[in-house]
Amino acid sequence: MESEAGRLVVLSGPSGAGKTSVVRALKEDPRVEFSVSATTRGQRPGEVDGVDYWFLAREDFEARINRSEFIEWAVYNGEYYGTLRSQMDQALASGRHFVIEIEVQGTKQLRESGVPGDYVFLVPPSLDDLRERLEARAANDPDDIARRVAIAERELAEAHLYDHVVVNRSLDDAIAEVKRVIGIDGVAHA
Repeated sequence: MESEAGRLVVLSGPSGAGKTSVVRALKEDPRVEFSVSATTRGQRPGEVDGVDYWFLAREDFEARINRSEFIEWAVYNGEYYGTLRSQMDQALASGRHFVIEIEVQGTKQLRESGVPGDYVFLVPPSLDDLRERLEARAANDPDDIARRVAIAERELAEAHLYDHVVVNRSLDDAIAEVKRVIGIDGVAHA
């Protein structure tokens, strides 16, 4: 039996762990709403406001910070990024799970603020497996891969921040496990 209230689901993991594929599978379930981040970075060709990001002017973003309208926010590469509280509140009030995919730093911020939810950390079986996955993507040069693996090593040391650590040995199994731990492993009805 489904609960009436939705839950916040925080999904993190190193680059190459399979987060994008897991999120894609979760998005197919009508019981799940995925966070659309707000940002101050410029809108790129083909991006749609409210679908890819909420594109905000820097002054607007900073005013929203001051009004506590974000459940988490950070500055990355000189631009603001954050998760709007109103979007989460709407999803939870309607009984849907609200999934945010954030970095470990964002998780620390949520934990320090006492934000309740299911915190899920998706990890590769090993750093060697991660390196192989990144190489197989053929999207990163060797120096970038080395940086990503070094970042992953630091992120893995923060696994204690999460309620559930899911090892992605097989994508189908990892998706099934994430669905199980957040309580949507049954058949979804639209």
